[in-house]
Amino acid sequence: MSRMRTRLVVLNVLVVTLIAVLAVRLWQVQVVRGIEYVSAAAETRTRGVVVPSVRGQILDAAGRPLVRNRTALVVSVDRTSLTRMPRGGQEVLEKLAAVLGRPVKLLEKRIRSCGPGVTRPCWPGSPYQPIPIDETVSTREALQILERQEEFPGVTAEVQAVREYPHGKAAAQLVGYLQPVTQEELEKRDGLKASFSGVDLVGRDGLESVYDEALRGKPGLRRVQVDRLGKVIGVEQQVAPVSGDTLITSIDGRVQAIVEKALDGAMKRAPKADGAAGVVLDARTGRVVALASAPGYNPAIWTGGISEKEYQDLLSDKAGRPLVSRAIKGTFAPGSTFKVSSVAAMLRSGYPLNGIYGCPGSYMVGDRPFNNFRGIGLGTLTLHTALVKSCDTIFYKSSYEQWIKDGGLHPKKPPRQPFENTARAFGFGRPTGIDLPGESAGRIPDRDWKKDLWGQTSADNCKRSRTGYPEVKSASRAAFLKRLAYENCVEGYLLRPGDAANFSIGQGDVLVTPLQLAAAYAALVSDGKLRSPRVAWARVRPDGTLVQRIDPPVTGKLPISEKERAYIKNALSQVASDGTAAGAFSGFPMDQVRIGGKTGTAEVWGKEDTSWFASFAPTEKPRFVVVAMVSQGGMGGSTAAPAVREIYEGIYGIKQPAALPDGKPVSKLPMIARDGTVTR
Repeated sequence: MSRMRTRLVVLNVLVVTLIAVLAVRLWQVQVVRGIEYVSAAAETRTRGVVVPSVRGQILDAAGRPLVRNRTALVVSVDRTSLTRMPRGGQEVLEKLAAVLGRPVKLLEKRIRSCGPGVTRPCWPGSPYQPIPIDETVSTREALQILERQEEFPGVTAEVQAVREYPHGKAAAQLVGYLQPVTQEELEKRDGLKASFSGVDLVGRDGLESVYDEALRGKPGLRRVQVDRLGKVIGVEQQVAPVSGDTLITSIDGRVQAIVEKALDGAMKRAPKADGAAGVVLDARTGRVVALASAPGYNPAIWTGGISEKEYQDLLSDKAGRPLVSRAIKGTFAPGSTFKVSSVAAMLRSGYPLNGIYGCPGSYMVGDRPFNNFRGIGLGTLTLHTALVKSCDTIFYKSSYEQWIKDGGLHPKKPPRQPFENTARAFGFGRPTGIDLPGESAGRIPDRDWKKDLWGQTSADNCKRSRTGYPEVKSASRAAFLKRLAYENCVEGYLLRPGDAANFSIGQGDVLVTPLQLAAAYAALVSDGKLRSPRVAWARVRPDGTLVQRIDPPVTGKLPISEKERAYIKNALSQVASDGTAAGAFSGFPMDQVRIGGKTGTAEVWGKEDTSWFASFAPTEKPRFVVVAMVSQGGMGGSTAAPAVREIYEGIYGIKQPAALPDGKPVSKLPMIARDGTVTR
């Protein structure tokens, strides 16, 4: 009996102790940490969802879309959720592959992170955002996923805006493309993480990149009530997203198409051509009317993921590196188109504007003869005729004389370098500042550049001067390279007389971009002011409210007088009718539209010549500057000039309907109504 009583006492004590512990715990939960747990409970009851905004359109000068949006059903996978499941969510992927009719292996590749050694397709964005794996889903497929959500945890099917390119490859390098936000961008870009919706894309090139923030808009917020399974049971708060601005450009879609077609035709006419570029500027404002590079590509290739082969083709030399815009990133020797700068340098050095100059077939620069084209002498010429007929020896002589005045191989301090400094004043050797990413600066080789280059290459040249080039099969070529290496080892820091001579005709080490040449010609034939070209014209809200007008800024002034500019322009006005481009423009109605310009044929070691034609029209009061370049295209008059003729025929409606019936670039912004429709 006493044993039973003891057990009851122990049991009572145990019960009382448990009740006391429970009471203390309840007091802690409800009183001491009550606020904390209430907050936590509320957090599990509601979810904040960032709602992505609709990305703004990119329009041409007349309001036609260059880039627009379309809605599509998109299936996305949360890889983080999958990794927490048995077998890494393999069962879910297998079911999803069956619904979508896609191989499981493809889905696995699409959701893995890109990185060293990982071939595409892969996911280049943040690992914490949903990964779109199919952007061509049918309604039936989406419903199968949504109605059986318990079988597809971590998988969503939503209507999203997808970028669409109605003109295909036209202006591809200009408009750019979109890619997922990377984790590095989320951490480094101010404000991006806070506004990240989970499905945002950012611009990677072109206008999409430069105006990314304005085009992206501002995301909204939706706070929803969910049950313990995460299903939405109500909306608690909703802030609508703000759509991105519409970007209106000065590009004319019709002219852009004409330029693209002309470049494609030029490359077909030159069997070895490996690339081309075309630029059309409004000569008076500096706005870009068309900007093209060939070969091109369709930016829609990025939508929905890109394969490894497609990605490598965009970057390969064999395919012509279509991802690269040769118009702003490609650098080439300009040939005789550069002589406008050399004439200006002569005038700045005291050579008379109306002087008479000898144009022999060859001129000795130091101990080496430098020849005219095909060694043909043209007698005694004015500078006017020297430009029309493209005499080289006049420029060799003047540049060599100025090199001697600077001290030759023993330069004065500081040297004047009139040819190099005039070229810089024309905008060469530095980016134009166009509102596109990755623009090249080109190269103006002067005495300082030679010293810097020698410092970087002398060790290799000195080594090669001893070992030679045993890998080169041609004995004569190997001997030449060994001798050249010795010269560069011993005195490669010196600007030689041949360097100065080649510079004067746009050969040797001088490099320019097609856009730089177009900007220089626009300044020459208009008001003498260098402008930084602009593609964007204005930013406009979707309801038509003007946010910002974007004007090309003046960045410099040509170092010659108005009289001297007029003299050079008048000389160039005869090139298409009586000069080196006369063959290309034979039969062109000059009485309707007179074309001026300058051909260029730049030699490239081991390749065909680079073909150039830099032009303007009408010659009396120029409205357009058109530049075409064809790499390995041969002579300027045979490849680039015919392409420019085709562009002018399209602009002015010669043998076809005119792209610009009044012969002028669009001068008024298109009107966008409150409902988003475009009117004139």
